[in-house]
Amino acid sequence: QVQLVESGGGLVQAGGSLRLSCTASGRTFNSYNMGWFRQAPGKEREFVVVRGSGGIVNYADSVKGRFTISRDNGQRTVYLQMNSLKPEDTAVYYCAADINRDSEYDFWGQGTQVTVSS
Repeated sequence: QVQLVESGGGLVQAGGSLRLSCTASGRTFNSYNMGWFRQAPGKEREFVVVRGSGGIVNYADSVKGRFTISRDNGQRTVYLQMNSLKPEDTAVYYCAADINRDSEYDFWGQGTQVTVSS
């Protein structure tokens, strides 16, 4: 069982920045692929970014050039730096762990709200 705890959400004006954190339990964090997803009100959950255990990163087109994922394996934490935020980035953001590295996310955090005002 892996527990994921997100933090760092909040209210920010358009053009501003936020950094989300997600800390995981589990002794083999460095072997997990870690992803961020988001869900806006009335919409389906959507993929934001994934960082593989080997370092490969894939971003959704909507956030390329504005968001950056990083991870600190020693702290069992993955970060999402979000810059140039737009009102359409408003959503609940979730981190997720793909522990088998098969693109199936096995564990999810509770989510953290990000609200971007215009």
